[in-house]
Amino acid sequence: MTSAKSARRPHHWRRDLIELAALFTAVAVADAIANLIGHQPDGPYLLMASAVALVGTAAFHTWWARRHSHAPPSDEADVAPVGAGPAGGTGTSAGEAEGTGEGGIVGAGETGTTLWRMRTTVLDAPGSLAALCTALAGLRVDILTLQTHPLAQGTVDEFLLRAPASLQAQELSRKIAAAGGASTWIERADAHDLVDTPTRVLSLATRTALDAAELPLALRQLLGRCTIHSLPAVSVTGRATGQSAPVEGVLEETVMRLRDPSGGVISVERPYLPFTPTEFARARALVELDARLGPRVPRSEDVLTLPEGNEITVRRADQGDLTAARAMHDRCSQDTLGLRYHGPVADADRYLDHLLSPRFGRTLAVQTASGRLVALGHLLWDGDETEVALLVEDDWQRRGIGSELLRRLVALAEEAGCDSVYAVTQSRNTGMVAAMRALELPLDYQIEEGTLVITARLSSEEAARPSAPTERARR
Repeated sequence: MTSAKSARRPHHWRRDLIELAALFTAVAVADAIANLIGHQPDGPYLLMASAVALVGTAAFHTWWARRHSHAPPSDEADVAPVGAGPAGGTGTSAGEAEGTGEGGIVGAGETGTTLWRMRTTVLDAPGSLAALCTALAGLRVDILTLQTHPLAQGTVDEFLLRAPASLQAQELSRKIAAAGGASTWIERADAHDLVDTPTRVLSLATRTALDAAELPLALRQLLGRCTIHSLPAVSVTGRATGQSAPVEGVLEETVMRLRDPSGGVISVERPYLPFTPTEFARARALVELDARLGPRVPRSEDVLTLPEGNEITVRRADQGDLTAARAMHDRCSQDTLGLRYHGPVADADRYLDHLLSPRFGRTLAVQTASGRLVALGHLLWDGDETEVALLVEDDWQRRGIGSELLRRLVALAEEAGCDSVYAVTQSRNTGMVAAMRALELPLDYQIEEGTLVITARLSSEEAARPSAPTERARR
């Protein structure tokens, strides 16, 4: 190793010049001393003793120099041993060193990166996870978080990855398959996924504890992209639906059924990816928390002043407001009820009990200073979509109450992470159309047999997707 390093060192002419000057100086001094001592009576003996001392000193200096070399390195490249990197790690070739300098730590040295969520199934054997990590390292992918979901046979590994922007999902999937991963699923992630799992679960549990209407949203955020349906035990017409589930729930590959604390079943479906036992246990724990806490709705109130000077209060409503809501229905004209419900209203008590249930969404109520209910606004969870609906008593219409309710409902939908909201009404309902347009959001319109469906896009990604409101209009 020493000879190899010496062979690479460049020759320094300054060192040779200094050594030559020192040699000539030493010769001159030795000649002067020899002339001075040589003419003395004991001069020859003194010269011989001096020669022996010089030879011994030279030998000692040579030995010491070999043992403790203090010569500075001739080049900075010789500081690290051959085969070691700049920090003493494993050495790399020139090409590898250049690539590491550009993005050895993905996201630090490389500006263009993408977040991915990936789930793959591997054998439950030593080295299976290491093979995946090696494959990811070869693609310069940084593993931000990792969760393991044990199965009866094998293990599901769920990763949050930060990869170079140039890396495509297909290439990543091929590398994972070559490393032993099966049933690999990949989708884009965002900054919200950077929150670690225990923190996210505790946050969802807190939201559920404060508001019963948060349970379906918490389940959706916990399990990722999925469809959640609340199936009541009794329909709005009063007939038994036959929907039930055992207390411990049912897990069937891509479907889980949980007993709804308010009666009926909460059905969660994710066709593209089977649920794991760990996910099922987390979902069941959230439902059990909701059941223990019982019905609850935040009781915050906002007092607003209408243009004519009257004060109104906007607050959350629940099934405790059923009597007041039924009285408001009785005061509304048939035309107003027809625009809201798209036909004759029968069994209003059952309809209102369903609409006021926090399990199916959120409801805002408007009451006067005397406490009379004059308007209702509903934000209803409809599987993957969200519906808004308004009902304002005849004497209180055209005062901006509907627009205020709609604005607040859309804000609640954005807070819940909804991509869009839609309203189903009659094409002649100019008030609802004007309120939707006042949101200043991208709108889609579709009319089918006199029924108008207006969809407001809340996110730029959703705005780029084509809408399919025909099924909503039929419902």
